[in-house]
Amino acid sequence: MAFRHGSKGTSRRWVGLVVGGLLALLVGPGAVAQGAAAAEPSAVRGAGDTRAAMDAVAAMQPGWNLGNSLDATGGDETSWGNPRVTEELLDNIRAQGFNSIRLPVTWTQRLAPDHTIDPAHLDRVEEIVDWALADGFHVMLNIHHDSWEWIADMPADRAGVLARYEAIWTQLADRFRDADPRLTFESVNEPQFNGSSGDAENAELLDVLNTSFHRVVRDSGGGNATRLLVLPSLHTSAEQPRLDELAATFDALDDPNLIATVHYYGYWPFSVNVAGGTRFDDTATADLTGAFDRVHDTFVARGIPVIIGEYGLLGFDRHTGTIQQGEKLKFFEFLGHYARAKNITTMLWDNGQHFQRTGFRWNDPELFAQIASSWTTRSGTASSDQVFSARSAPIADASLTLHPNGTTFTGLWHGDTELTRGADYTVEGDRLTLTAAALTRLSGDREYGVNAVLHARFSSGVPWRIDLITHDTPVLGAATGTTSAFAVPTDFRGDRLATMEAVYDDGTNAGPHDWTPFKEFDRAFAPDYDAGATTLTPEFFAEVDDGSRVTLTFHYWSGTTVTYHVTRSGTSVTGAPA
Repeated sequence: MAFRHGSKGTSRRWVGLVVGGLLALLVGPGAVAQGAAAAEPSAVRGAGDTRAAMDAVAAMQPGWNLGNSLDATGGDETSWGNPRVTEELLDNIRAQGFNSIRLPVTWTQRLAPDHTIDPAHLDRVEEIVDWALADGFHVMLNIHHDSWEWIADMPADRAGVLARYEAIWTQLADRFRDADPRLTFESVNEPQFNGSSGDAENAELLDVLNTSFHRVVRDSGGGNATRLLVLPSLHTSAEQPRLDELAATFDALDDPNLIATVHYYGYWPFSVNVAGGTRFDDTATADLTGAFDRVHDTFVARGIPVIIGEYGLLGFDRHTGTIQQGEKLKFFEFLGHYARAKNITTMLWDNGQHFQRTGFRWNDPELFAQIASSWTTRSGTASSDQVFSARSAPIADASLTLHPNGTTFTGLWHGDTELTRGADYTVEGDRLTLTAAALTRLSGDREYGVNAVLHARFSSGVPWRIDLITHDTPVLGAATGTTSAFAVPTDFRGDRLATMEAVYDDGTNAGPHDWTPFKEFDRAFAPDYDAGATTLTPEFFAEVDDGSRVTLTFHYWSGTTVTYHVTRSGTSVTGAPA
């Protein structure tokens, strides 16, 4: 990713954020490899036979990123909070079913003035590469955050940047000349340029980098003469102009052992939860299919293999709770399915927030089960994973729309007990209705929050969890504070916060992202369910007009909305229910 802890920036990537700058079914490596289809045989490019490269990249599916370790820009690989990489960690990642591992490495702080890499650091990188190869991984090694630390200065210092860049790759090519062919090189992570004249210059500069990388590695001989090399688009974007620019470089190099790479972090409003993008809806789905279709048609259909070198959601940069769980699961289920359909290999971005680097467990097992299942099959989902019933009103029937995704609904379960069709629920077409009698029984004494957990089972994939939640309208209290510390006392009463609008009395949008009334979850506001508060952040107040009342509308997942007024006066803030 482009910055510490994987931050990708915000609205500058808004065009679909294919622009990364662009998983309880666990399957074994053999099953995954068998599930990766071969490329279509149409219009294979160039004089060389690309089938070996296509087969190798298919065998790399699925992949995982060792993020925020060797790519950390501080004193050593622990400087961004992760422990030192161990052989045991790689053993455990391999046991999860991953067939490839991407090793992002930032070299800047390890270079002498003459661009010589610190020998101890190069030895450490080689040690980790060797561990991964010994585990049976395909390995992708790159130049990572150097892309924005100094490579981005290429418009003003072409000779200096190119000299340093070629020096690094000369040393890496020499060190790994005779390494196992399962080691691949990636020229640069998320290439970008500061102060260029525009698209044409950006394309020309990236072509220079990719071409010089290709020449340096190929000229080093040994295994590097045919080693698979990975070339990115500008920003690793899947926008068509960026793909066309990269395709032109592939055509000029005419080398059968090249791989194209882009990144995918989803439709930006959904990916960070801003502008009302709370759901993986038709717009977010179309963004994904559009990106993967373009990559497929530009490269895969021509016999050029493609790796999504990083994928995930940008809201994960803050924490994985930025995106609602069910919507998150639908995104990853569909991404895995569509990547398989388009013969694209994927590499999950993990900066330590997913797989524990010492505990060797998934922080969110449900998420990983969905991701892993998507490598080989589809899973059924539903319009929501939440069914709300108000404690202040009699319980009524409640319905969800099933999304079988090509599977067949087989039943509804509460723990080890199968519920009775007809009495506990009905299914008409794709409409699942839970009866009031079943909801009453399962909700028990109706304490606020989740009273029961059901699972809809389908003919394949992982079951779909459904939480039965008792709620009432949240109650907000008056508050005083400052622009650096302000919280709205909130009795959530079982409900969960989805998003927040902010407008002035004249109807214009307030706060950051003033092109939309809906603010960014966890950056402008954040719920604290344990503390009973909703925080408004300094970033929010930094862009609120002094003395102008702001009306906040809090949207909750039950469908309830509650309004609240805040007024900033200098650094002081007052708030009260509307």
